[in-house]
Amino acid sequence: MKLANLRSSSRSLFQLNRINIFSYSSQTSPHQPLVRKTFFKSNTNDGGLITRLCNENKFKEAIDILCNQKRLREAIQLLYQIKQPSALVYSNLVQFCRQNHALEEGRRVHAHMKSSGFKPGVVISNRLLDMYAKCECLSDARKLFDVMNEKDLCSYNTMISGYAKVGFLEQARKLFDEMRERDNFSWTAMISGYVRYDKPLEALELYRSMQISEKSISNKFTVSSALAAASAIQCLRLGKEIHGYITRTGLDSDEVVWSALSDMYGKCGNINEARRIFDKMVDRDVVSWTAMIGRYFEEGRREEGFVLFSKLLKSGIRPNEFTFAGVLNACADHAAEELGKQVHAYMTRIGFDPYSFAASALVHMYSKCGHVENAKRVFDGIRRPDIVSWTSLITGYAQNGLPDMALEFFELLLKSGTQPDHIVFVGVLSACTHAGLVDKGLEYFRLIKEKHGLTHTADHYACIVDLLARSGRFEEVEGIISKMPMKPDKFLWASLLGGCRIHGNLELAKQAAEALFEIEPENPATYITMANIYATASMWSDVVKIRKKMDDRGVVKKPGLSWIEIKREVHLFLVGDTSHPQSKEIHDFLVEISKKMKEAGYVPDTNFVLHDVEEEQKEQNLSFHSEKLAVAFGIIATPPGTPIKVFKNLRTCVDCHTAIKFISNISKRKIIVRDSNRFHCFENGSCSCGDYW
Repeated sequence: MKLANLRSSSRSLFQLNRINIFSYSSQTSPHQPLVRKTFFKSNTNDGGLITRLCNENKFKEAIDILCNQKRLREAIQLLYQIKQPSALVYSNLVQFCRQNHALEEGRRVHAHMKSSGFKPGVVISNRLLDMYAKCECLSDARKLFDVMNEKDLCSYNTMISGYAKVGFLEQARKLFDEMRERDNFSWTAMISGYVRYDKPLEALELYRSMQISEKSISNKFTVSSALAAASAIQCLRLGKEIHGYITRTGLDSDEVVWSALSDMYGKCGNINEARRIFDKMVDRDVVSWTAMIGRYFEEGRREEGFVLFSKLLKSGIRPNEFTFAGVLNACADHAAEELGKQVHAYMTRIGFDPYSFAASALVHMYSKCGHVENAKRVFDGIRRPDIVSWTSLITGYAQNGLPDMALEFFELLLKSGTQPDHIVFVGVLSACTHAGLVDKGLEYFRLIKEKHGLTHTADHYACIVDLLARSGRFEEVEGIISKMPMKPDKFLWASLLGGCRIHGNLELAKQAAEALFEIEPENPATYITMANIYATASMWSDVVKIRKKMDDRGVVKKPGLSWIEIKREVHLFLVGDTSHPQSKEIHDFLVEISKKMKEAGYVPDTNFVLHDVEEEQKEQNLSFHSEKLAVAFGIIATPPGTPIKVFKNLRTCVDCHTAIKFISNISKRKIIVRDSNRFHCFENGSCSCGDYW
């Protein structure tokens, strides 16, 4: 036989595009090659074994070996060497395709069944359905389902679950309603689908139907989905009903159910019951810990959240990036920088992922706590900062009196190729506002839509109105408001009111105030601002009317509160506070430094107070406002030259702002004050805000 013919015959026999090996028998001439089927390259560990099995027609065993080695394509190629593959061969191949989400390979197996004339039974058909569903190819699954001669409970459950998981709830429900019989899986798949795609009412309605059904008994997954639905609508009554059923049926021994119960009570506002259930859980994982800690922060119970986080660290369970992000965001919201630093140190010790969103939370925490140097240091350690990290740093620079740095980093963001979103533009516009860069801010506002293809949001309009109103450009403000595609919100009207206060625009102030009275009549800030505007214009009768309106509506003034942390202890001060153990020393210091301030040119401003100062306006003696008390205590309680950082719940008043500039110069201290609006960094008699806040 000619060698060329042998090669041709070899190719037609094997059809696998594999290397044919010619070996010489000791009993034949070197010129007479002995051809053996070699199905796989001989340099693989099992190449010889696979070839031997195939030569012995043990294709199933060969396919199983290849599947276990995740060599699905090679396993499927062997189908073409079998005259009539068995049901077991097809079944195993489909199962491996399903396990590996190998859609294309699964389609090839299915196609081979059709071409070979194999008629799959309900078991193999169900495996094919499951494979298509797991690969989210519901169109192929439905085609198969529709042509199946025999369908069982598993067939329907597979289709319903597949539809529900990808949000095709109408199709899932139609099949569900067609079922002659249902089991727990049927009900749970449909209920969980409704929950997953924000249809809690439909989920609860179906759950009630299941309870009525005599044949159906809920399992842990069903009640967990029902609890999630009750949580979504924050219906504690329904949640308690489900809890009662869980207790009666003995499902309360399962950790999954305990976790769902704790989550339900937490989201429905009963955090104490959520904690009671949490404490009963035996196998609490990091998800359970993180959820419970987060609930405390959401409810404003900061200390309990931090204490529970401390217990987590002692439990031996390692926090994940969600845990760290939640705690760091709480530190940012409450200006708990020292605790944030401790969390950062712990993250560094255990080797957290510097590219996770926990790193973004670190940038946010340091920025909100007024430590932009640390925020920048963390930011520099992120290889590819996400938009959250960029936004946190840019906003941090803006709020800390460094608008030029904020705008510089925004330009770096654009050069990095990161697509800006609407939130980062709020930081950019705020930077322009704090710096008084009106034309620059207007240009950025225009580019949001024209260059970056974003839609102007209500926040963008509030920022641009704030920018223009502070500069007294009220005609432009009115033009922008009249052309807004949405109704102005409370933030826009408050920005306009603040600008009117600065420039004494009484008519526009009245318009803004009326809008705010309608939107949030319980907010005392609007009443106080209007009272100040009327007082500045010597319209005393109108001041009286505003005060009376407050009394008639039961609006209560929010007291000014300042605090400072010294040696890990927080010291709180109210206006005129005398409760502090060192109250005498504080007051003596303020009396003494007031004399030096007046000698240096300080004149107390008793006429002009910002609108957030509510309670402190009653005080005739400006020397004992809460932030001054906190600053004074910080100076007497720390060594000379130590920076002072004070926090206030309201916006600092003009007189305190002026006074602290003098105090910083006389005491040779760097004094940082974070009020409700921004950071003020006082040093050598000036403030980082440039007196523009």
